[in-house]
Amino acid sequence: MRTQYYTATSLDGFIATLDDSLEWLFPLGDINETSYPGFIGQVGALAMGSSTYEWMLRHVVKPGSGSGSPWPYSKPTWVFTTRNLPVIPGADIRFAAGDVRPVHAQMRAAAAGGNIWLVGGGDLVGQFHDAGLLDELIVQVGSVTLGSGKQLLPRRIVSPPLTLVSVRQVGPGFAELRYEVPPRR
Repeated sequence: MRTQYYTATSLDGFIATLDDSLEWLFPLGDINETSYPGFIGQVGALAMGSSTYEWMLRHVVKPGSGSGSPWPYSKPTWVFTTRNLPVIPGADIRFAAGDVRPVHAQMRAAAAGGNIWLVGGGDLVGQFHDAGLLDELIVQVGSVTLGSGKQLLPRRIVSPPLTLVSVRQVGPGFAELRYEVPPRR
């Protein structure tokens, strides 16, 4: 069981624009050419921040529009928020706030041996890192720059540094980087 941050970022280190847009991402490649299909099959539980959840509501589920899709994850999902957010009927979504450590323990139990996917955003992932709970980063680096936006991982991580495990080209627009997060000294 591993706690993993699987995401895409621009070349200059942003996972979304300042207004949470991902429009820059979609023209760069086909998700089925990445490691995502194999990755998602090993996920037993997910966590995301409120901005990511709200993006999913606006762009995927689209409640009340008649043109949306069902919640795409069958595994239990924790949404970290300090606000009341809409619930998606039939989806296993659990809202949480505060320290990530007790929630991580709940996620491990619910994952039943599967991995935990930290969907985003970067600050939430940073909280898991700060608590010593992040094991791996899998980052699709896109061939665009945004100039500003939501940072990939707004933390200073220098000692010990992340350990590069693999690099792979994915189509003409991405490099997939895998990093292990070594234990702190």
